[in-house]
Amino acid sequence: MNGMLKILLITLAAAVLAPALATADPYTDVGFRGWGPRVGLSVDPDQVHFGAHFDYGHFAKRVRFQPNFEVGFSDNITLVCLNAEAAYRFSEKWDVWSPYLGGGLGLNIKSYDNGHDSDSDTDLGVNLLGGIEKGLDNGDRFFVESKLSLNDVPDVKITIGWTFYH
Repeated sequence: MNGMLKILLITLAAAVLAPALATADPYTDVGFRGWGPRVGLSVDPDQVHFGAHFDYGHFAKRVRFQPNFEVGFSDNITLVCLNAEAAYRFSEKWDVWSPYLGGGLGLNIKSYDNGHDSDSDTDLGVNLLGGIEKGLDNGDRFFVESKLSLNDVPDVKITIGWTFYH
């Protein structure tokens, strides 16, 4: 079996089993909590990206599962990123600016087109992320996030976003 396919299957199995395993922890709150838009800039490739993210609650104390997808344009490359990420929020209070750190796996689908040739490529990558977030009175949240890709597609992303509380 292809090594990348094996990693993808293990990741999918972990994502499916995580809610069942998390119910034993008194700090869990697994379930759909909200979604929102995200937009930003990336370096190498130099792109503008946009997408959406989803909040599926906490599967451990202050650790939230937040998958997202992003589409980036320019640099003769279209990049589609499907990310399964989790983040640890340092504060339990939602009405203050709070930093968070996290990471996850990403499936990156690159389409190249320089006017003469076109090609596509798919890579599985590891992302590290950090940001700052503030909860609002109505439950919505605003965030600013930086993401570093360990497989260098893209190298760095800076993103802002809004989460609509469900």
